[in-house]
Amino acid sequence: MPFTVVRMNLVAPHEPPEALSARYRAAVEMAAYADAHGVDTVQTEEHHGTGNGWLPSPFAFAGAVFGATSRIAVTVSAIIGPLYDPLRLAEDIAVLDLLSGGRLVTVAGIGYRPEEYEQAGVEWGRRGKLQDLLLETLLKAWTGEPFTYEGRTVRITPRPFTQPHPMLLVGGSSKAAARRAARLGLPFFPSAHLPELEAYYREQLAAHGTEGWTMMPAEKTPLLHLSEDPDRTWALHGEHFLHEARMYASWQSKDIRSAVRSAAATVEELRAEGVYRIVTPAECAALGAESLVLHPLCGGMPLEEGWRSLRLFTDDVLPRLHG
Repeated sequence: MPFTVVRMNLVAPHEPPEALSARYRAAVEMAAYADAHGVDTVQTEEHHGTGNGWLPSPFAFAGAVFGATSRIAVTVSAIIGPLYDPLRLAEDIAVLDLLSGGRLVTVAGIGYRPEEYEQAGVEWGRRGKLQDLLLETLLKAWTGEPFTYEGRTVRITPRPFTQPHPMLLVGGSSKAAARRAARLGLPFFPSAHLPELEAYYREQLAAHGTEGWTMMPAEKTPLLHLSEDPDRTWALHGEHFLHEARMYASWQSKDIRSAVRSAAATVEELRAEGVYRIVTPAECAALGAESLVLHPLCGGMPLEEGWRSLRLFTDDVLPRLHG
């Protein structure tokens, strides 16, 4: 049985506030529907100042999802760790962990867009040191005991629900990220299928005498949309997939490695590439993938089309997989 994911980043180019409000509320309703039908996790993200509404506040969204659900996890993949105040983030994650009964999964990366650091007034060149400070502080804070932070004694309460601490993974595609995870005994979340980096992480675990594990994307991890007529859906809605693919590609330098990477300039090229795939329920069930990532509201997808995709996934695909 593959691991099932509904991805939500709330991208909506040129959408006015009233329509964007409807999109946010629909996303929470979709999460509740996915929860009721056995989907494993809602995955969300963080980006700032994008011009198309890419979700900047994943923990606020996670809280809304937890309030509407009882079982499904929320994976925040990933936060831009150095942009956060460590003490406040420790509190926010503790509250969400308590509220959800341990259903929050946080992947902490350092990001790859200098303009996000500039907007936040954070020095790009200090991102590695700031990430170390963040992760070390979170682990100390969640003990509930007093500790020294920047020369003063602090204490973070309440303690989280999950012990010894809420699920926290270190994300990235660099050896520095793998070393950081191993040193702290935290699981590692490579941003792409990078077996050599996973091996390096295991070497670092041994060197530091710590324990950990890897959650790594498969070699091919397409973003899926469900349709009874893929040709028609590509013709009607392919522009939404292309919008997201082109914006995301514009952020990625040659040094950035990601499981979602497109070089397409047209809808036809995007379809041929296979990074975004529109498939029938039967095709989806036959993929044989380790994980199935549904992206129902991709790139400003009309809400009714997003709902159609989600219902095909839960009502037609999941029963085939369970059967």
